[in-house]
Amino acid sequence: MDDLWLRVFHPAPERPMRLVCLPHAGGSASSWFALSAAMDSVAEVIGVQYPGRQDRWKQPPASDLLELADQVAEVLLDQLSEPIALLGHSMGSALGFEVTRRLERAGKEPVRLFVSGSRAASLPRTDRIHESDDQGFVDELTRLGGTDPRLLNDREMLNIMLPAIRADYTAIESYCSTEDAQVNCPVTVLTGDADPTTNLAQAQAWARHTTAGCDVRIYPGGHFYLVDVIPQLAEDIAKALVAE
Repeated sequence: MDDLWLRVFHPAPERPMRLVCLPHAGGSASSWFALSAAMDSVAEVIGVQYPGRQDRWKQPPASDLLELADQVAEVLLDQLSEPIALLGHSMGSALGFEVTRRLERAGKEPVRLFVSGSRAASLPRTDRIHESDDQGFVDELTRLGGTDPRLLNDREMLNIMLPAIRADYTAIESYCSTEDAQVNCPVTVLTGDADPTTNLAQAQAWARHTTAGCDVRIYPGGHFYLVDVIPQLAEDIAKALVAE
């Protein structure tokens, strides 16, 4: 796909399902490369590329999650005709929830929503990381892991990366849905057992946001647990998709 928003790393057009993957704050479509490779026998994985990073680094990043959801939903409605499921990690989970709501309103209902490394959409976020100085962001990214330390020690790269990261943190830290906001598809919650940003109760609270059932899968690891469990994660996602 040559659209700026969508990346396919392992094309599998013969597959009946498209798994649309939404990155974490500061992340890019390439963060889904390993999962794409592991899933290509089941579904074609499509990574969403937000503005303000990698080949879109000159474009203004989005700092409003609802506006970003509008844009992503519009692209998916225009580009994809096959059945889709959505998977988001961290900020991508809240974004995936809002994109799913928009797709459903437009008559294109995803078969399942996977939310990873995130508290439920209606739980308030009290962190104000987006107001931090540059060192505050470096400290936060170091705490969470998932970012190459060499990048965090490279001032030139930081100057390129931080505007998008700050915008993403502004988007997620200013977002909170209502408790009665729901999707009509099943929700699968994926979480690490040592995630410092989301405890089990906060992850389980996603159940209030679906009319079609919610299951929770717990993996060993912290906020970026998924990096170390790709084979198991791919197997679990595949089983859930095949069941649909």
